[in-house]
Amino acid sequence: MYRVGQEEIAELTKVVQSGDLFKINGGVQESAQVERKLREILNAEHAIFMTSGQAALTCALVAMGIGPGDQVIVPAYTYISTAMAVVAAGAVPVIAEVDDTLTLSPADFERKITAHTKAVVPVHIQGFPCNMDAITAIADRHGILVLEDACQADGGSYRGRRLGTIGKAGAFSFNFFKIVSCGEGGALVTDDATLFQRALIYHDSSAVAFFGDQMAGFSEAGFCGDEYRSNELCAAMLNVQLDRLDGILDDLRRNKRYMMNALDGIATPIPSHDSDGDCGTTLALRFESEDAARRFATAEGVRGVLPIDTGRHIYTHWTPIMEMRGALHPLMDPFKMEANRDILPAYRADMCPETLDLLSRTVYIAVDPNADAKALDEKIAILKAALA
Repeated sequence: MYRVGQEEIAELTKVVQSGDLFKINGGVQESAQVERKLREILNAEHAIFMTSGQAALTCALVAMGIGPGDQVIVPAYTYISTAMAVVAAGAVPVIAEVDDTLTLSPADFERKITAHTKAVVPVHIQGFPCNMDAITAIADRHGILVLEDACQADGGSYRGRRLGTIGKAGAFSFNFFKIVSCGEGGALVTDDATLFQRALIYHDSSAVAFFGDQMAGFSEAGFCGDEYRSNELCAAMLNVQLDRLDGILDDLRRNKRYMMNALDGIATPIPSHDSDGDCGTTLALRFESEDAARRFATAEGVRGVLPIDTGRHIYTHWTPIMEMRGALHPLMDPFKMEANRDILPAYRADMCPETLDLLSRTVYIAVDPNADAKALDEKIAILKAALA
């Protein structure tokens, strides 16, 4: 969380004093306001505020009709939740390489397509925009649905369009580590009315039929779902955070550009599919070798992180996926389902060597949107000394 203050406290107080903590109410209606703001900010037809980014991914896949017998392509570098959402829908994740931007490689995405591929999940990791033109073109040629994982890219954009609104649906996260936060939360956005109806039903155990008029005008019938409904306290927090979003992004991008300009010709930043749309949370520098990257990252005052060390963000650390343990009960485990028997990938630790190489030679430097010119200059001096 980058910024929080008295405004959030005031909004939370308003909800507590109203006594209306449930999502559907006749009082403050914070959840409804969150969904309205998301639609406006993202220029999307539909938005559902829910408990997490993984919940949003799962609801989207279910609403797309993804299930047993289907494969879904995910990048080798993303939090394990992306792959777990595929398993939660009963499908099988197929893992593809990232390109030199550390986002899904369009070339490897296309190589991994089979007759069973029904969807692809490009992930805008660290707020880095994926090559959405190439990915959507490939997906359209093969009749594959695109679900954007924008959980680390709240408010980012690609060629003038907000990330998460380019594919069939988009998923967002608002947990403590994201650009804006309500502690824990997520959202699904889409322009597709049928997908929205199905996702709304699934995210609330079909209970949407019993609270308010949420299903007014629906063409989709209720069915058994899960429980990802959020509440007015989280929504109150997020309402204020969403008002801060574009200001935070402006400051992140400004400070990242300042640092990159100062290091021009001295360091090698990773390329970007849209440097203006990049969220600006992370200055990523590429080195010739892992040893060189580690020397820089551990130099005095640098406080760098190699993404190869980020654990469950790398497919080699997705233990339940790599070991094909998809559910406690074997009959509920997609890796053991008869429908998936002939479509299981051969997961191996070395199956995405390009991804592992790129992650091991990259160093992340966190960008502080609240840093002034003096603090930035001090940091830049440290980075230059470490690069010398």
